[in-house]
Amino acid sequence: MKKRVGGICFLLTATLPAFGQSPVVGQGGVVNGASFALDQPDKRVAPGSLISIFGTNLAAAPALADSIPISTALGDVQSVTFNGIAAPILSVSTGQINVQLPWEEVAPSSGTTDVTVVVTRKSNGASQPVQTPIGQYSPGIFTAPANGAGQALALIYPDNAIAGPVGSIPGRTTRPAKPGDILQIYATGLGPVTDTPKDGESPTGAPSTTVKPVVTIGGITAPVQFSGLAPNFVGLYQVNVEVPAGAPIGDAVSLQIQIGGVTSTKQATIAVAQ
Repeated sequence: MKKRVGGICFLLTATLPAFGQSPVVGQGGVVNGASFALDQPDKRVAPGSLISIFGTNLAAAPALADSIPISTALGDVQSVTFNGIAAPILSVSTGQINVQLPWEEVAPSSGTTDVTVVVTRKSNGASQPVQTPIGQYSPGIFTAPANGAGQALALIYPDNAIAGPVGSIPGRTTRPAKPGDILQIYATGLGPVTDTPKDGESPTGAPSTTVKPVVTIGGITAPVQFSGLAPNFVGLYQVNVEVPAGAPIGDAVSLQIQIGGVTSTKQATIAVAQ
């Protein structure tokens, strides 16, 4: 039975329809779908994670996947392949495509390797191949708005308020987190898990990451209670942490995840109060 795609989705670029021209993947345009690799030393992406592809003439018009399992074709986009392996496509627009990097694209246990990315449209042919680096880990934290910077999607358990300044997100309950609160942080790129789902499918149960991440709030280590795939989503990870007693106070306290020797950007923040 197909399931509806859940509530965390990507920012779609509003553009005019593009007809008659071949798609073009931008050089360096394949990035982590949460952070957009704003200050990463490289733009590696990780198997199983959500990634964004930027370019021109990538699709005729915006389209959004509406069910799970997620198909490897969407709108007039026939396929997005990595070394010939088709990726599940979450959304498309003229300038941006969001996909799950196939789990089969397993990178070396350390370092990175390059893979070939090709976007093919039904009536416009294939893009020129573009090389992009992949590695086992590419941690990125989702933010609101979905641009990789600012307010992290970190929910305070159990009321699911976003850990931000009061009233900072219209239509959502927000409040600063306090020491002792449990945060549910939504991220991607945290690497292998104990029970790998099929490409384009949500996990069964709650498979955990094979490596436990280090989470810091304002540079202070936060105890990790769980790290793994979020239920009912594709390519989305969830990390549950306790806000430490020594966390700095403020409306924009840095939130970072380090795993496998790779650290997420400094751009994602939360609000913390006493």
